[in-house]
Parts: sequence; C-alpha cells; structure tokens
Amino acid sequence: MSLKERITEDMKGAMRAKDSQRLGTIRLLTAAMKQKEVDERVELTDSHVLAIVEKMIKQRKDSITQFQAGGRQDLADKESAELAVLTEYMPAALSQQELEAEVAAAVVGATGPQDMGKVMAVLKSKLSGRADMSAVSGMVKAALAKP
Repeated sequence: MSLKERITEDMKGAMRAKDSQRLGTIRLLTAAMKQKEVDERVELTDSHVLAIVEKMIKQRKDSITQFQAGGRQDLADKESAELAVLTEYMPAALSQQELEAEVAAAVVGATGPQDMGKVMAVLKSKLSGRADMSAVSGMVKAALAKP
C-alpha cells in the first residue's frame, strides 16, 4: 500500500472512530497533497508525500516554539498533537552511527568544502525523511573541513 493510500485509509478510520483531532490533521495533510497534485498536475509518489509531511512537521515544530515563547500553551498543545499524527507517516529515523556511516561514504572522493553541494545532493536523495538534513549538513561540513 502506498503512503497516499495509507493516509486515506487512516482518514476513514479516524472518521469511524470519531477522532476529530486526528481526522482534522489528516484532512490538512490530504488537502496539502491535493493542492500539490493540482498545482503541478502530477500523481504524487511516496517521495512527494514524504516531502509534504516533512514540510508540515517543520511548520508544526516552528509553531510550537513560537506559541511557547508567546505563552500560548493551549495552541502549542494543539500543534504537538498534530505533530504526533504527522510523524506516524515518516520512515524510521537513522541512528547516529548509521548517519555517520552514510556521511563518511558520501564524502569519499570529495576534495574539500567546494564539493559540499555534490555530497549533500547524494545524501538528500538517500536520507530524505530519515534524518534531519541540517544536522547532516553540519556533519558533512565538518568531514570536508578535515585535511
């Protein structure tokens, strides 16, 4: 079953269970997916759906930080609940050792910091959805800085 089909089935299950919080979050996700399909006139693949989920997760994390800074814990709790639902659709994250091994393998052949873009392009395709790319970028930068 594709990720898109799984999301649709989860939406039906949330409707049957009358879980309005979960249903609302899944509807937001399906609306974002449909918007992308209409805008780009494409059939979404799992990688497209993962990119949408990743973007929504990042938005939720940013919102939680802002709401907590503003003293609006009620809204931060709502965003946290949405974040929990969205993270269910992400693949299992890589461990630190696996991440370091992937970075080490990708850096082989790179001559210095000028190859950062090439290395990150390779890693982004491999690690999309399974690792925080900003952390990976820092690891690559450190690895390329070593003589």
